[in-house]
Formats: sequence, structure tokens, C-alpha cells
Amino acid sequence: MDSALTTVGLPIALAIIMFGLGLSLVPDDFRRVARAPRAVAVALACQLLLLPLLCFGLVELLDLPPLLAVGMMLLAASPGGTSANLFSHLFRGDVALNVSLTAINSVVAIASLPVITNLAIDHYGLGDEVSLQFSKVVEVFAVVLVPVVLGMLVRARAEAFALRMDRPVRTGSAVILAVLVLGILVDQRSSVGEYLADVGLAAAVFCALSLVVGYVVPRAAGVREAQAVASSMEIGVHNATLAIFVAVEVLDNTEISVPAAVYSVSMFVFAALWGLLLTKVLVRRGTAPAGSTPVA
Repeated sequence: MDSALTTVGLPIALAIIMFGLGLSLVPDDFRRVARAPRAVAVALACQLLLLPLLCFGLVELLDLPPLLAVGMMLLAASPGGTSANLFSHLFRGDVALNVSLTAINSVVAIASLPVITNLAIDHYGLGDEVSLQFSKVVEVFAVVLVPVVLGMLVRARAEAFALRMDRPVRTGSAVILAVLVLGILVDQRSSVGEYLADVGLAAAVFCALSLVVGYVVPRAAGVREAQAVASSMEIGVHNATLAIFVAVEVLDNTEISVPAAVYSVSMFVFAALWGLLLTKVLVRRGTAPAGSTPVA
């Protein structure tokens, strides 16, 4: 990929997205975990344990090429994205839970993401080709967590400004992600058809599984509807920008970023369709979260 896009644009893009997350956070978002321990514990178990296992089974079943398989596992290890909050809001999920989960996941991923990704690298025998070193992981999450903290400080000192900036930052984040995806596809244009054939089905199935598991497992564990909707969106809408950043900047391999690029397109479509389906079903059953209305 173009060096300016990767060495300058990509870190700035990720920092802007995480700064936007910080603008939406207050300390009570972390304290809220103690008030909804079951919902948080179930969602984190799905995110950290169940999803990587499902993803590994999927890439083995579809026999993906090693680099794309590692890219899928990197995606599975990435925390929820800030767009999950938007989808949760649209479909009457517990947005406060989403915010808390995104914040906690972003911190937990400091340990979980390199462990899962390195296990995948070792499994597929790519240790001589790519490596996720601890020092690099620290650099990655400095790019992730420092902007979050700065955003929280701005929110604490200038709440009105933070609230006004919420929509522009979200819009800018979506544009930034679109530019990154386009850059990856242009860089890999000679192989993009082959990549889509290899990873398109895997990304779509994994996205659908993530959304469904994120709802069904919490409901089976007794989590209420609004929290299950929030969990579904949190688990199904990954931070694809982070996965792309790690693949391109840390692992220095654009091919590993392709699954995240493909997923970033499909997840918006699948999340919208899943949200509409959930709303229809829940309204029909008379169990929709408070504030839900039938969708025409």
C-alpha cells in the first residue's frame, strides 16, 4: 500500500476513531459493569472465547490460505467497533451496555488479541513470515488507548463540545474506514477477485454467526432483550480499522488485512438486516425492548 496511507493515514484514522469513542465515555460507563455483571460476563465470554473458536472452525472448514486464515483470526480477536453503539441505538438495544463493553473490550484486547493472533500464526506455520511482538502490541494499544483517554478528558471538561462532536466524528470514522478499505482493494487489485472468492463467504458467514451468537447466547443465559440486542451488535460489529492497522503496520502484510476489509463492508449490511429481523420478531412476540416500534 502507499506509504503515506499506511504510515501516516492509518494511525491517524485509528486515533480519530478511538478519540470519538473517548468522547462518548464517562467513568460511570466502567462502573456500570458491576451493575450488569451477567450481561457483561456473557458478552465477554462470547467475544473472547466462543468467537475465536467459531472462526477457527470456519477457516478450517473452508480451508482458507494461511495468510487469510490469520487475517480472519485477527479479526475475531479484535474488539467491538464504535459503530456497534449506533446499531444498538437504532434497534433499541442497551446503548450504555455497548459503550461499557467497547471500552472494556478495547482494554482486554491488549492481552487477548496478540495471544489469539500468535496462536494462529504458529498454527499455520507463518512464524518466519509474520510476527506480532509484544513491543509492537504496546505501540498499537498506545494508538488505541491514549486517544480514548484524551477523548474522556475532553468529555469531562467540555461535555457540550463532546456531544456536538459525536455525529461528525462517527461520520468521519465511517468515511475513514471506507477509504482504508478502498486503499487495500486497490493495493491488492491483481488478486482481489481471488481473495473475494476465498474469503468472501468466510467473512459473511462469520459476520452472521457473530450477530446470532451475540443475541442467542445471552438470551439463553437469562440476559434481558435490550442487553442481548446490545451484545449482538457489540459482538457482530468488529473494530475492523484496528485489525487492518495491526495487519498492515505491525505484521507488515496487506493480504492479512483483506478479511477485515471485506468484513467491514458486509458487517454493516448484515447488522442492519439482523436488526430489522430482530425488531420484527420481537414486536410480533410482544417482547420488543422498550421504545421499539414495528418496522414497515
